[in-house]
Amino acid sequence: MPLPDIQVVPARTRADMKAFVRFPWKVYQGDRYWVPPLIGDVHKLLDRDKHPFHQHAEVEYFLARRSGEVAGRVAAFINHAHNEFHQEKTGFFGFFETLPDPRIPPYLLEAAGSWLKARGMERVRGPANFSGNEEWGLLIDGFDSSPMVMMTYNPPAYARYLEDAGFSKAKDLVAYRHVGQEIPPRLSAAGARFAHRGRFHIRPLDKKRFVEDVNRVRRVYNAAWEKNWGFVPMTEAEIDHMAKELKPVVDPNLVLFAEAGDETIGFALALPDLNQALRRANGRLFPLGLFRMLIEARRITRIRVLTLGVLPGYRRQGIEVLLYLALFRNGYARGCQEAEFSWVLEDNLAMRTALENMDASVYKTYRLYDRPL
Repeated sequence: MPLPDIQVVPARTRADMKAFVRFPWKVYQGDRYWVPPLIGDVHKLLDRDKHPFHQHAEVEYFLARRSGEVAGRVAAFINHAHNEFHQEKTGFFGFFETLPDPRIPPYLLEAAGSWLKARGMERVRGPANFSGNEEWGLLIDGFDSSPMVMMTYNPPAYARYLEDAGFSKAKDLVAYRHVGQEIPPRLSAAGARFAHRGRFHIRPLDKKRFVEDVNRVRRVYNAAWEKNWGFVPMTEAEIDHMAKELKPVVDPNLVLFAEAGDETIGFALALPDLNQALRRANGRLFPLGLFRMLIEARRITRIRVLTLGVLPGYRRQGIEVLLYLALFRNGYARGCQEAEFSWVLEDNLAMRTALENMDASVYKTYRLYDRPL
């Protein structure tokens, strides 16, 4: 039974959801590295009627109250698309936040686990907010800098809370960083070897053909990532939603397509690190947040490479090299001084070797945890 002064209850009312969304401001007050998300964007993500993730998922939100005051939050959810694709009965938890009171996390995690077990799940995995296309994993190493766009951040104590509650490692995700404005010598040499063959060409996103290019991304993504751990094919609605959200902020020269004749055989997606601008908005675009963001956006010096993939039949033919080379050149042209490549599965040795050959190194590690139910 919960302690007399701690209660965990579903967040059902508008006031509850407002408290759920705004609770992190209480957790991270004074934290120099935390980047406040846009409040409106978080509400849309959690809204069962607005975000396409909910079309194939069941979700419940919980709040922990200590002596009547909000002291923690967690979401429990079943991603039916994941379970159908992997033939599992895995439930997930996410949006986990708590005040630094070790009594609170066990009750939050138990509430999420009980909700999932009652719906037939055999294990719980997380943290995940929601799918691998949003934010995944708990930061366990690399607390000395702010996260890049669409990457997570949390206090160091969270790992201990999960492990004390019986969770163990499922998979680590690593983030690589490259600093500087010189193309890595080995990448430049490899690019010279492959470029002269002329079999493939790289082009940037064409915003005039945005819908067509989004369809190309959909086809390559669902084929190129199919065998990755935790992968779930994106639905048409999810890709359309992501494209709509990213269209205003993408740099066409950082969204690259590899083509063989008229066939798209690979793509790479990088984003300017909007977190450098978001931190000034403090969660709100109005009245002054948008103005502050626009000023800071001109000073963005970092990019995050989210995805880079090639269709199975075209791998190891130099296409990845040409995509990386174009990203470096175009990133430097816009003033980029730092690039993050994230996230990468710990056992994706091919990609890890390629990044290390480009003088990138691991600087943050994120972990997904499992616990049987």
